[in-house]
Order: sequence, then structure tokens, then C-alpha cells
Amino acid sequence: MSLIANFPHDGVVTINRVILKDGYTLDDLQERVAMLCENVKTYHSATGFVGGFVCVNSGAVSNEGSTIGKPVESENKGKEALIITFWNTFEDHEESHKSDTFQPLFAEVLELCENGNEEIAYEMLWSGKAYNEEEAKAAQEAKEKFA
Repeated sequence: MSLIANFPHDGVVTINRVILKDGYTLDDLQERVAMLCENVKTYHSATGFVGGFVCVNSGAVSNEGSTIGKPVESENKGKEALIITFWNTFEDHEESHKSDTFQPLFAEVLELCENGNEEIAYEMLWSGKAYNEEEAKAAQEAKEKFA
């Protein structure tokens, strides 16, 4: 079972990193990105769009998972967001961005960006969801027995 329903094992993930310009708020970003995402869902669900999500930098830094020292809080707290989308193919993604309905909404999001925009495409190597309690117990027992 895949983490994102109906996402193909060889699908493409795109990531946009947005850092808000001074004078703009998360509400500004949410409103503009919501309009953009609704457009993609409406016009591209049948042409390769599988799903996506938007997340904002919470400020928390994992000192258990980081090797860059021991920062207390990210300097981009509340002003950095990731727009992550899932596509059947990179070509499907590229075609969606050529849409006359997409481009004006995309330009409105870019107005907020301090960092311009670089959207990088990644090929999926692995995805999965957590075990339920019974599966986790069985996996732990198998690990102890056979590892």
C-alpha cells in the first residue's frame, strides 16, 4: 500500500520552497496557494496530478536528527513553506504549468516569494505508512528472532 493513495511506485514528487517577503503573511500565502491548488485539482486530476500538500516551517529544529550543531529554532519559522505535489510523470507536471488558468495564479504566488522560485522534481524511491499496533509488534518479534 502506498502512502499517497493511487501514487504510482515510479511517480514524481515536486517541491517548491517559498520564503515569504517582508510585508506578507501566512494568510496571504494560504489564500494564494489554495487558489492555485484548487486549479490544479480541477484541471489536472485527470491528466497526471495525484495529490499534494503544503506545510509551513514550525520553527522546531530536531537536535536528535540534525548534525549542524544545536540550534534552538529555525530562522525561517512562520515564513518558509513547502508546496509538495505528486504526479504520474514529470511530463504531466510540466503540461499542467503551461495552462492558461494556472499561470496567472502562479504569478500571484510568486509575488510573495523572497527567494524567487525553484521547483525541483524527485523520483520516488520509497514510501510507506506506519504499522498498526499489531503489525508493529509482529515486526519487532521477527526482528528479535531473525536479525
